[in-house]
Amino acid sequence: MKKIISYGRSIYEALDYCLNKEKKIILMGLGVNDPKGVFNTTTNLFKKYKNKVFDMPVAENGFTGIGLGLAIMKYKVVITHQRVEFSLLSFEQIVNQIAKWFFMSSGKVNVPIVIRLIIGKGWGQGPQHSQSLESIFAHIPGLKVVAPSNAFDAKGMMISAIQDPNPVIFFEHRWLHEIKGVIPKKIFKSNLNKANKIKKGNDITIVSYSYSVIEMIKANKFLEKFKIKAELIDLRSLKPIDIKTILKSVKKTKKILVVDNGMTTCGISAEIISLIVENLGKKIVCKRIGVKNSPIPSSRFVAEGFYPEHDIIFKEVLKILKIKNKLKLKKLFSDVPDKQFRGPF
Repeated sequence: MKKIISYGRSIYEALDYCLNKEKKIILMGLGVNDPKGVFNTTTNLFKKYKNKVFDMPVAENGFTGIGLGLAIMKYKVVITHQRVEFSLLSFEQIVNQIAKWFFMSSGKVNVPIVIRLIIGKGWGQGPQHSQSLESIFAHIPGLKVVAPSNAFDAKGMMISAIQDPNPVIFFEHRWLHEIKGVIPKKIFKSNLNKANKIKKGNDITIVSYSYSVIEMIKANKFLEKFKIKAELIDLRSLKPIDIKTILKSVKKTKKILVVDNGMTTCGISAEIISLIVENLGKKIVCKRIGVKNSPIPSSRFVAEGFYPEHDIIFKEVLKILKIKNKLKLKKLFSDVPDKQFRGPF
């Protein structure tokens, strides 16, 4: 049996399931008891689990340290940040404590913490609240980093992350929360280490993750009009990167476009292309696109063109394949994901 629910509802159901199943589990963060419940992912959970769900003061470094202490005491901990930038105030705890404790204890002490980080774009969020900082966290040994792009993986990977004995950084793009998908009614888990091949093809490999997967799929609809058979891969896991799946595809297509959800400089796309060159040599045609290497402007008119949207992906693929573009795409740049969107809270 299956059902259709949103990405945000999938996360809610995963949290609800784990809060009910686990005796020693804590969900904490700013706004978890807010009326909108972090994009409806935590709505009313504080009423249902009064001793397990806690709204926290504006002291990110402090309550992250509390989360570490609880994890050491064998609690499963989920920390929620409504914006990725807020987590930077607790970066010392994440990098020097949470990521290192297992190693410093010679593997005797696990740190089962999931840190939910909301990323996104638009709505005038500007330079300080529109960043996708995945590559910073992926750089740190001791952290797993995931970024599901659909409702199925949002639920399955959240359950897997909570049940993982080690720290997991869980990126959620706020434009994904209302996108619906088909999931099983039964409880299930998704692999935290494996990429997902969305579509098979022979002409070119396109790899992306998080919301940019949606733009990749949109672009592919136009590529099909040119009879271009692209192999589409949803990365899902940013640390570790499932390079085997990517290399297998690239050996076949000989061409790859990596669509980075963040900036390309020292980014996830740069790492993927480096691994391809190291393993397959320089004969592979490699290209990467992503967010412009600049602070994001607040103005929607200036921000247009800053992100790797489907029209840009489409044009880049044609360039790689040396095909002339005779198709005019309507530019439908939007500052919000849907008409109901009224901000991040």
